[in-house]
Amino acid sequence: MPADAPPATAPARPLIIATVVLGLAIGLWDLLGQDLAMARWFGNANGFPYRDHWLFSGILHQGARRVAWTLQLGLVLAIWWPVGPLGLLPRRERVQLMLATLLTILGIWLLKNESLSSCPWELREFGGVAAYVSHWRWGVPDGGEGVCFPAGHASSAFAFLTGYFWLRGRAPRAAVAWLAFVLVAGTTIGLAQQVRGAHYMSHTLWTGWLCWVIAGGLYLLLEHTRWRTWFGSAPRSAG
Repeated sequence: MPADAPPATAPARPLIIATVVLGLAIGLWDLLGQDLAMARWFGNANGFPYRDHWLFSGILHQGARRVAWTLQLGLVLAIWWPVGPLGLLPRRERVQLMLATLLTILGIWLLKNESLSSCPWELREFGGVAAYVSHWRWGVPDGGEGVCFPAGHASSAFAFLTGYFWLRGRAPRAAVAWLAFVLVAGTTIGLAQQVRGAHYMSHTLWTGWLCWVIAGGLYLLLEHTRWRTWFGSAPRSAG
């Protein structure tokens, strides 16, 4: 397919249904109190033994963040020098993809900086000073430093979910491979943070879900001229 041709469209209803179901499933995880149960796998009254471990802190925390920003720089360079499936996108859409990824990261950062929810390692149960308060009790302090929800580091990977939406109509197989890679990367980073006591599992799950919703919303916004066909009904022709 030529890069300047309109992308093929596929109904979005299955994606919308999957998004709602996943949101309900993550909500059920919260409701059943599984965050604390899983945090206890790795932490005790003396804290989290693997908090500063070379693998979880050095490679999967600091290293992963550097890789994510390197890939973001790659999206910027791909505007002029696309590689792989990005070459199937016209320049306009490569610009949109780069901006949408940055905006997704920004969206998570803004939410995180308004959150009063603290990280697991700040809880009294794990040697800290905070009491456990659900991250959904927005505006309710827990006695800790807060700004721990959503998960910033996991979002550095999940923000690239944007690539699935932009590639979906032009290179479906590449889009699925992109999606799988991003989900594995984001989940791996999130689990590393869980082991360190830096986040609860729901932080990772909700961050992935929020990045997915933001990415899909930005795609619809930036590609608004095709929204009818994307939802499964072709626009009427004039006359």
